[in-house]
Amino acid sequence: MDEPTKSSHPGLRPINDTVLTRESWKIFQIMAEFVEGFEKLARIKPSVSIFGSARTAPDHPYYKLTEDIARRLSDAGFSVVSGGGPGIMEAANRGAHAGKSPSIGLNIQLPHEQSANQYQDISLFFRHFFSRKVMFVKYAAAYVVLPGGFGTLDELAEILTLVQTGKTRRIPIILVHSPFWTGLIDWFKERLLSEQMISEPDLDLFKILDKPEDVVEAIFSHYEHRGFELSAEEQEILLDL
Repeated sequence: MDEPTKSSHPGLRPINDTVLTRESWKIFQIMAEFVEGFEKLARIKPSVSIFGSARTAPDHPYYKLTEDIARRLSDAGFSVVSGGGPGIMEAANRGAHAGKSPSIGLNIQLPHEQSANQYQDISLFFRHFFSRKVMFVKYAAAYVVLPGGFGTLDELAEILTLVQTGKTRRIPIILVHSPFWTGLIDWFKERLLSEQMISEPDLDLFKILDKPEDVVEAIFSHYEHRGFELSAEEQEILLDL
């Protein structure tokens, strides 16, 4: 049995050598996830990342709505990226798979809920949420967010924070189905804005839409006068993402 590594500082607890070695070598697994993601996803531009609940059944209106949006985006020339699992993720991949552009799944290994859906043209598998989240952002021309739980809110907060702080470029962030999102946005205004936790312009970082055709139109409208190619400044920003 390995002896704990002694610390030269009295305030630091000793660490078992085996544990320390495993922690150190973990960096290579993380690097491999990034390398594979960069190599596979750099070729699928432009793409749209779609998020939503893993618990949405195929006969639910949200599922049908997502499938419709993804199919329209795919036929319009956008690769569609989802989390690769069931529910809204499956609907996104299913709609894209039936369209003209690639359907991509960024799968995560979880104890519950997550199993890869069958509608993926390109599949990546991650152990770490943080490396997976970088892949969602790095090549996305837009974020489309359907109703979901903590994971969906996490992705929404992530992209809002990155755009707000200038750590990524400004892209369309679209929340779909206003009855679901209105209460949250009201809270943004009543609490975050009124208590000066955010600024008025931060509320313009996203929009709420209900119709699939409006989602596609909003994305094209954003890029109408600039195109989908990254500027030199945006390329530098994404290098430091």
